Amino acid sequence: MGKLTVMNGAKTIRTVELEAERTTIGRHPDNDIQLQDNAVSGKHAVVMTILSDSFLEDLNSTNGTLVNGRQVAKHPLADGDVVTLGQHTLRYESAVQVDESALEQTMILRPGQMAAAAEQAGERLGAMPAAEPSKPLAGKLRLMSGANAGRELELTKALTTIGRPGIQVAAVTRRPDGFYLVHVGGQDSNSKRPVVNGESIGVHARQLENGDTIELAGAKLTFVAE
Repeated sequence: MGKLTVMNGAKTIRTVELEAERTTIGRHPDNDIQLQDNAVSGKHAVVMTILSDSFLEDLNSTNGTLVNGRQVAKHPLADGDVVTLGQHTLRYESAVQVDESALEQTMILRPGQMAAAAEQAGERLGAMPAAEPSKPLAGKLRLMSGANAGRELELTKALTTIGRPGIQVAAVTRRPDGFYLVHVGGQDSNSKRPVVNGESIGVHARQLENGDTIELAGAKLTFVAE
């Protein structure tokens, strides 16, 4: 599990353990990390933590979010990363190492984009090279409802976020021992959790098995392990 050390200049304000699935950052007092800084948006950024991995996402802030001096939209956090928001910096510390090749491995499926993303993934089927033995097993999600039923989305990312922001969102993370589903949420902190095989998932990441049926944001999907 990682942590963020929040600083304003040389002054350390607080240290936050990333124990929750979502840690919001912004100027408004309802954020998990409130920054009293006019250059920081009300809802500026969020850190999603799944098992031992943490991923930073800018929430379309006015002035942007920097990691190690570079503006980012989404970024898997690695030990020593320095996040800059306005006049504040947040230093990330973790014993887990993240490969830099994972820089753009988070995909948000916004309303109306799930079908398009699934179609693009379906067009790529059969074009992927055989996985090396050292890599985790391949997996994909198959849409089972709607006009695009049968389309498939390959889970080639370290983290694939699915659903409809503001309605219901979950994330599938690919790890060496398999694929895990975790609830991310919607704008309502009490939003319903995804359902797997007819049962709502709990607070912890749920490992997916071949054939599992996922119900999320009005869509039904099947997880296929390869």
